[in-house]
Amino acid sequence: MKTQISRMQAVQSPIIPVIGELIRNNPGTISLGQGIVYYAPPPQAIAQISQFLADPTNNQYKAVEGIPPLLAAIKTKLQAFNGIEINHQNCIVVTAGSNMAFMNAILAITSLGDEIILQTPYYFNHEMAITMAGCRAVLVSTDENYQPRLDAIAQAITSKTKAVVTISPNNPTGVVYPKETLQQVNDLCRQHGIYHISDEAYEYFTYDDTKHISPGSFSGSNSHTISLYSLSKAYGFASWRIGYMVIPEHLLVSVRKVQDTILICPPVISQYAALGALQVGMDYCLTHISAIANIRQLVLKSISRLENLCTTARANGAFYFLLKVNTKMDALELATRLISEHRVAVIPGTTFGMDNGCYLRVAYGALQKETAAEGIERLVRGLQTIL
Repeated sequence: MKTQISRMQAVQSPIIPVIGELIRNNPGTISLGQGIVYYAPPPQAIAQISQFLADPTNNQYKAVEGIPPLLAAIKTKLQAFNGIEINHQNCIVVTAGSNMAFMNAILAITSLGDEIILQTPYYFNHEMAITMAGCRAVLVSTDENYQPRLDAIAQAITSKTKAVVTISPNNPTGVVYPKETLQQVNDLCRQHGIYHISDEAYEYFTYDDTKHISPGSFSGSNSHTISLYSLSKAYGFASWRIGYMVIPEHLLVSVRKVQDTILICPPVISQYAALGALQVGMDYCLTHISAIANIRQLVLKSISRLENLCTTARANGAFYFLLKVNTKMDALELATRLISEHRVAVIPGTTFGMDNGCYLRVAYGALQKETAAEGIERLVRGLQTIL
């Protein structure tokens, strides 16, 4: 049998399982690694499961794009919080998380060999999805504050470019893009006849009076803007796998094909739970985000002690800081030593495309205050000792 190179060999291996194995091999490690929240879904979401069970037809396949009550709840939320009106020019598709929404979008808008522009540092699953689809991720570096550089994005656009991706609030940096920047990116996409894919999984996670902006709310953006959302973070829904996307109406047939092939329909029991969560609304999220904001202040105070060893940009969103470490040490080697020698886990920046130095992503959303304080103290002591 002739050996052939699979397209999957070009796809980077996920780093989270690698770090997870290191954590398991070093009991007592505190993880500042995976991007999850410490809290569970609201009770009203769990209560909806009885409504799911009450109707035997819920055990059958449902509509590819989502059940009507959930679509209606999402429509209301989009209008109230995001300023996005659902009309004849756009539509909602419920997905199994926003990662699937991104894959839906890439498969719907590209052909083999097409290009998608990512800002570096990028979210690694985005780069992986683009590669899996047989396309090329064109990497454009951000500025010293991890903000997009419009001139660099414009220069990267070619005849093969199909979309520019933005993530705000950002993973892995925690920065939030201002309205002016997002408007400029969106206008640039419109001018070039390409899509603006806006990942907004952390839309509620903003601090210090910073406001989240949805490009899908801009006038004239409906025909070229793809907006991605998730319940995983805001409502503690990580394993329930529910997200949704707002797409131009002309993409619906293609997205339906993708989703029907991969999934048939989003898990209906999870859609019922999502309906309960959205009926409670963002007040549930904001109570917990307030607690995360307190932990953020604790982390900021602690990493200020690393002034001569690390630098980080102003991060007013999500629950991440990206540390640039003043060392020539490989980021994975440093992350491994932090686990084995100091029992604290972070994610190396190389998995986010940061190869021009040593970077570490610190996630602080998954821990209660006391554990977070101990974890960040171990990180500070560890870096001071190793470096």
